[in-house]
Amino acid sequence: MNYFNYKRRLSSETRIGNIPMGGSNPIRVQSMTNTNTNDTEASAEQVIRIVEAGADYVRLTAQGVREAENLRNIKEIVRERGYDTPLIADIHFNPRAAEAAARIVEKVRINPGNFVDRVKTFQTFEYTDEEYVQEIEKIRAKLIPLLNICKEHHTAIRIGVNHGSLSDRIMSRYGDTPEGMVESCMEFLHICTKENFRDIVISMKTSNTVVMSQAVRLLIVRMEKEGLNFPLHLGVTEAGDGEDGRIKSAVGIGSLLADGIGDTIRVSLSEDPEFEIPVAKKLVAYIKERENHPEIIAEASGKFSPFSTDRRETYTVGNIGGDNLPVVISDRSQGNFELNSHFLPDYIYVGKELPIAAPRAIPSIIDIDGWKAEKNTYPLFNKSNWEGIKGNNAAIKFLQLSYPELDNDIISLLKADTSIVIILTANHLNGVGEQRAFIHTLMNNDCNTPVIPCRQYQENEDEDLQIKAATDFGTLYLDGFGNGIMLQNEGNISLKNIDAYMFGILQASRIRTSKTEYISCPSCGRTLFDLQTTVAHVKAATSHLKHLKIGVMGCIVNGPGEMADADYGYVGAEKGKISLYKKKNLIEKNIASEEAVERLVQLIKDNGDWAEPEK
Repeated sequence: MNYFNYKRRLSSETRIGNIPMGGSNPIRVQSMTNTNTNDTEASAEQVIRIVEAGADYVRLTAQGVREAENLRNIKEIVRERGYDTPLIADIHFNPRAAEAAARIVEKVRINPGNFVDRVKTFQTFEYTDEEYVQEIEKIRAKLIPLLNICKEHHTAIRIGVNHGSLSDRIMSRYGDTPEGMVESCMEFLHICTKENFRDIVISMKTSNTVVMSQAVRLLIVRMEKEGLNFPLHLGVTEAGDGEDGRIKSAVGIGSLLADGIGDTIRVSLSEDPEFEIPVAKKLVAYIKERENHPEIIAEASGKFSPFSTDRRETYTVGNIGGDNLPVVISDRSQGNFELNSHFLPDYIYVGKELPIAAPRAIPSIIDIDGWKAEKNTYPLFNKSNWEGIKGNNAAIKFLQLSYPELDNDIISLLKADTSIVIILTANHLNGVGEQRAFIHTLMNNDCNTPVIPCRQYQENEDEDLQIKAATDFGTLYLDGFGNGIMLQNEGNISLKNIDAYMFGILQASRIRTSKTEYISCPSCGRTLFDLQTTVAHVKAATSHLKHLKIGVMGCIVNGPGEMADADYGYVGAEKGKISLYKKKNLIEKNIASEEAVERLVQLIKDNGDWAEPEK
């Protein structure tokens, strides 16, 4: 992998109806219906809406054989209406449903965690080597008949690994880890390749962007060692809705796309599925802009590993670097000092001088020519005046640089003066690659200066800024780089929103928490309640609990597993019934849905995690 220059990973091509994936084909986008698959008309209508929004593929759940068989009726309506977009069946727990669907649709998704293995129990089981081999043989016995049907009907398969539904068997040997996800996939992949079945797509999904990135990268290395290069489906499960869902998806998916990884994507939002497609298309288009960019010449550091979660080691300057949380710098150089009390920046950049209206409680960064050493202010230097740093005794000295401005004299200065913090800009078409090159160069020179990435945009739509900034910053943060964030935008987006997005990007990258995190699924035909309305009700009751992660899951398939990272969970148990979880533990079962939010609040109170909202 070239960390600095964008180039797509060359995968093998997989046939999926009339729209192949991988190889030299463009990155495909897709979504999934949330209708009851037995409701033929509603499902067909939603498929068409998703297609008209621009999807290359549409997925539908098939819980049982009845739903799988009804895919034929849905497909007939869609085809009669003039749409030939490939349809995909989503299968969990039911090989018979997969076999039925494979005779009808163009692709079948199976989950290695529950295709044969029992429902996840979170119990620890011990398997001897012989018992483990016997379990693999059980998989073979169930999978080979499906492969034979797929061969006969030219149906592709997605091996869709979910972090939240790894089997107890995998967990017993590999734990709840990216390595376990890879092993779960490879068990199925080995059977497929041995049976000479190669119309395969692979996904490694989780709601944790760090785990997702690690799992995908580990899988690629594992496949390469075995001479395999199947196409990859990218997605962040249970990303949520609104800005949180968009930012989290862009961090997870965008960071991999930025490295040329990924052949199809699905942005999973807790919204109507057709709303996912424009977001996915914007994300793909933004990555595509950097194709054939001017080459960035840099040497990768041997200290860096794309598989590690370790942060780059830096010294501490004030509250920046070292073990400190990454800081947020808000650009207020245009004189607007209206702040969002929920997302107060750690520093504000005020430009050439300190305005009277600037809040004195928040540290200000001022261009060196106008800096007067006032209390709680810090100077900003750049390449044209950097030598002035040597005679300056401010406690923190900010130095704005880009990669082309980094030379031996600057590196010598940085190694000699441990009161400097870099604000790292980029003007290259592949700004991520250029900023990576800067940090790798510091690492190669044993330079531990803290670095705050800064990017400039010209966006008038909030969604566009969320997607682009989350992709660019998230890529660096998942690398373990960056001691803060500074997002600048010339456009009609409020500075209060921009501050919120910076905090949101840090949280989605899992390096600083500033608000309640909701792990909510995008809804599908398995969902047992109105997900969008329920998420809104849960948020209304708990959004002030900034120290908590709360899962809102439509059904049991991934619910408890994906919520293992959450503090509390709200899961559909059956029609009109909800189960409540504390971490992985089921606390209350089959609560009437109209009482469930109130009971969730009480559960939080009973465990001492409740705080009254500020008035």
